[in-house]
Amino acid sequence: MTQAASPARTVILTVDDDPGVSRAVARDLRRRYGEGHRIVRAESGDAALEALRELKLRGDQVAVILADYRMPQMNGIEFLEQALDVYPGARRVLLTAYADTNAAIDAINVIDLDHYLLKPWDPPEEKLYPVVDDLLDAWRASDYRPVGACKVVGHRWSARSSGVREFLARNQVPYRWYSSDTQEGQRLLAAAGQDGQRLPLVVTPDGTPLVEPEDHEIAAHVGLATTPTSEFYDLVVIGGGPAGLGAAVYGASEGLRTVLVERSATGGQAGQSSRIENYLGFPDGVSGGQLTDRARRQAAKFGAEILTAREVTGLEVTGASRTIRFSDGSAISAHAVILATGVSYRQLQAPGLAELTGCGVFYGSALTEAAACQGHDVYIVGGANSAGQAAMYLARGAKSVTILVRGSSLSASMSHYLIEQIGEASNISVRTGTVVESAHGDGHLEQLTLRDVESGHTELVDAQWMFLFIGAAPLTDWLEGTVLRDGRGFIVAGPDMTADGQPPRGWELDRPPYHLETNVPGVFVAGDARAESAKRVASAVGEGAMAVMLVHRYLEQS
Repeated sequence: MTQAASPARTVILTVDDDPGVSRAVARDLRRRYGEGHRIVRAESGDAALEALRELKLRGDQVAVILADYRMPQMNGIEFLEQALDVYPGARRVLLTAYADTNAAIDAINVIDLDHYLLKPWDPPEEKLYPVVDDLLDAWRASDYRPVGACKVVGHRWSARSSGVREFLARNQVPYRWYSSDTQEGQRLLAAAGQDGQRLPLVVTPDGTPLVEPEDHEIAAHVGLATTPTSEFYDLVVIGGGPAGLGAAVYGASEGLRTVLVERSATGGQAGQSSRIENYLGFPDGVSGGQLTDRARRQAAKFGAEILTAREVTGLEVTGASRTIRFSDGSAISAHAVILATGVSYRQLQAPGLAELTGCGVFYGSALTEAAACQGHDVYIVGGANSAGQAAMYLARGAKSVTILVRGSSLSASMSHYLIEQIGEASNISVRTGTVVESAHGDGHLEQLTLRDVESGHTELVDAQWMFLFIGAAPLTDWLEGTVLRDGRGFIVAGPDMTADGQPPRGWELDRPPYHLETNVPGVFVAGDARAESAKRVASAVGEGAMAVMLVHRYLEQS
């Protein structure tokens, strides 16, 4: 690896296993950008990753990374995917031959590739420099500055400590974890004037200590928006899952003053998924976190406001205005509302589970706990895609993963591709016709009692971790008395309300409700909260977009 001397300049890194090509790229880059940037050259993916880590430790900024596609051991796409973890804000370019352009196009989805260049790039004045100029401009315009990390001090088997870590991780807030019984944890507690009896302690990047903070308090201190900038909007979207994010993107991009309100973290259940492999346009799969982050940035780019850690408690209709009330008593109003509140996992009613929730027992994937499952026995309860995706992810490090299913097989609710993957995994087993009878442990999960649903036979097994993905409970209780729901709490809309040809009770307009419109004109529903919805990411995004189209139609006729 060779590099210019000044450490103060922003870095442009290039990697190519052909020494001649590597020198040629570095020469052309240095000729144009050498005065204002350091040009770092490497001849393998491993060497380039080592260079990036050294730069990261020194606090240097990397603006652009150019990588050759055809490199032995680690090709350019594989290298750029790992480079993302070190410098996620760097702009990424793939150098490729004409025969490999399909791979470059695929990389746009896999690693969010910014550009690909065909070799040779002569003359650089026409084929190289304009591309790098644009990427440097885009990098400067982005918020590329390093973000200070929160420090979280807590107890390993504390439900609230786990909840804080999950809240920060799902909202893409960098943090470092310190157990309260370590030296550094003790030092942080002492500096905050705490004795460790009240945990967790969150120390914000500016040094503010927060003791046993609620999510909204953390959000306000780490740069997440919690307060609306206006009292009135064209559109309020409630819920930040795929349906809500889809609605926010389309609403804001089409000129509606849009605000999205999320009670915890954007992404919903999909945002917790370790890998989504059947979403259109991502042939190699995408994690729920990556998909959520892209959608959130996309919505913000178009001007949508995103409020986090705000709980909605009421919906009121006043003439043409729709008012949303928050748990703190404040409110915002809008011409139209899209309900995209999604669903939560049903709580399993079995002895011992409530006491151990957050202490080895988790609802949903809780990806922040995955590293701690290394070498342990893990149980997963549920037979839908979310359970299968979690099983495949956790199986990478766990000693064993056992999927417990009440039914006779996985085929009733899990996609075929996941069933095949599970069948090929040597450390994943599936127990059908089995339920959790009770959970046992002193402060954290240690054992489970399992029951065979046909024979009634019970068995006591050792278990350190259990993740539950059972059923779907809609988050709609706050709509009681305002919006029509079915017996399970799912929101009824459109033709489902007019099966007998009659409009819903109280409907005063001379037209029938639109397809996703509820019994309250101007209030629409999208995604999993809708009765008889498909419960898939793609359909939720599609309904979010469709709901915005219907909002436009509603506003035109109001």
